[in-house]
Amino acid sequence: MPLLVVGSVAIDNVETPSQRRDGLLGGSATHFSYAASFFTDVRLVGVVGEDWPAEHTALLARRGIDTSGLVTVGGGKTFRWTGRYEPNMNDRETLDIQLNVFGEFNPQLSDDYRRSEYVFLANGVPALQLRVLDQVPGCRLAVADTMELWIQTTHADLMTLFKRIDGLVINDSEAKMLADTENLVLAGHRVREMGPKFVVIKKGEHGAMFFSEHETYVMPAFPTEKVIDPTGAGDSFAGAMMGYPAQHDDFEPRALKTAMAYGILVASFNVEGFGLERMQQISRDDVELRMDAYKKMLTF
Repeated sequence: MPLLVVGSVAIDNVETPSQRRDGLLGGSATHFSYAASFFTDVRLVGVVGEDWPAEHTALLARRGIDTSGLVTVGGGKTFRWTGRYEPNMNDRETLDIQLNVFGEFNPQLSDDYRRSEYVFLANGVPALQLRVLDQVPGCRLAVADTMELWIQTTHADLMTLFKRIDGLVINDSEAKMLADTENLVLAGHRVREMGPKFVVIKKGEHGAMFFSEHETYVMPAFPTEKVIDPTGAGDSFAGAMMGYPAQHDDFEPRALKTAMAYGILVASFNVEGFGLERMQQISRDDVELRMDAYKKMLTF
């Protein structure tokens, strides 16, 4: 089944303890789309300015990603993010953020896109995410991401969104902030009680946790020796996690657990290069080989 994603498409400047790379293809919807494309057809909805390099769109199109929903605003500038990672490669500082055309993004879906049954609302203003949901009345699985900024500034809209989605993907600090507790297990249950049928909490190098009414489990990260650039790892995780159910048209509990495993594995590839560099070097076969190793790691 085709998978619709709406979110940021950006140009990133990334600084790590060892080097800096400018002008990278980035954005939450971009990393999500590329990861999901290993599993299913992807429909990307985003906005860029006239400074957007055509080769970035061509790269996505070569992956079979439908970019007809990528709008170019005449005279506008693309969303830009600059960040610096600490030596532990987990903590980062945002040095500069320019929303530009993304700050006024109001997606209008085509008739074909409106019939999408699998929808991911990548990180963005909750009001925008709600407007997208209004345009996909036949959606069967809607999952969203969010961030601390929206938790702090648009809490009421976020609570409305939670009651309309099936799943929520957030990181551990966001879950603790939402639930007002330092206990991550308690936080997961509290956030689920706010509306989503299931909640996935990303824990970076420590894997991810899943919470639903009937089950809770933890999946470890895949051991990755060389972390080059963690940017987009969480979005890649979500892309694979949504791509697998869309591929099989199945989001029952067993399928979601397998989907989470694929999310962890694809994210482990993402961090091995700047931007999408490492992702361009791998195939679905490489993902499956890593899945075999992951299964052996978890067997005892």
